[in-house]
Amino acid sequence: MKTPKYLLGLCLITAALFSTNNTVFAEQNESLKLWPKLEAPIKDSAAFNAKLETILQKMSLEEKVGQIMQAEIQAVTPADIKQYHLGSVLNGGGSMPNRAEGAQPQEWVSFLDSLYDASMDTRDGGQAIPIFWGTDAVHGHNNLVGATLFPHNIGLGAMHNPALIEKIGAATALEVRTTGTEWVFAPTLAVAQNDRWGRTYESYSEDPALVARYARAMVEGLQGKINSADFLAEDKVIATAKHFLCIYKTARIPCRNV
Repeated sequence: MKTPKYLLGLCLITAALFSTNNTVFAEQNESLKLWPKLEAPIKDSAAFNAKLETILQKMSLEEKVGQIMQAEIQAVTPADIKQYHLGSVLNGGGSMPNRAEGAQPQEWVSFLDSLYDASMDTRDGGQAIPIFWGTDAVHGHNNLVGATLFPHNIGLGAMHNPALIEKIGAATALEVRTTGTEWVFAPTLAVAQNDRWGRTYESYSEDPALVARYARAMVEGLQGKINSADFLAEDKVIATAKHFLCIYKTARIPCRNV
């Protein structure tokens, strides 16, 4: 059987990743031992896992590949969602639904609904898996015209006020949910210690302890506190801790965030 081109491409990418210097991987594995063991706040469920397994068994290879893909909303249509079985979409900075400058909340909701309907359409025999939308909201729902904009992290860090950070997270979550979106690419948890890095302003502090306190406050503001009534409630979103690892390479490239 002839290997599909996209599958061959994935295999080549994987091979390229694992051909990296083994010494580097060994050093990284040793570093990981220093990290605390974490548990998911949503407990595992045998019944839920069985349901997932049933869906996976019915999915084609194309559907599985599509589910791990994420498209930018300016370059995707509902027809694309249905044809390629895409699992998620995102909007980056300055990206609006239908490329409509100044799009209002209802336009966001309508566009999201159209993507959702396409993802749940099973007329082609595919599985109904709801599309997931993530948005950059690093200092408020800054893509939405009229939303509240908050100071950049570098300014908030100077205030030494985690309680205020939690309130900002809660306000951001509420405005994001107004547009129907349930997932944010925030908070940014870089610990910038070299001001030559072009995104130093996204770092709360060069002190990891302060960043850690702010990280907890912002995540709890966005998601709600674990084991509380407001955890992932209707006015909350799923947070994403991002840009929190720095790899120092050379003097020319002082920090590469991942």
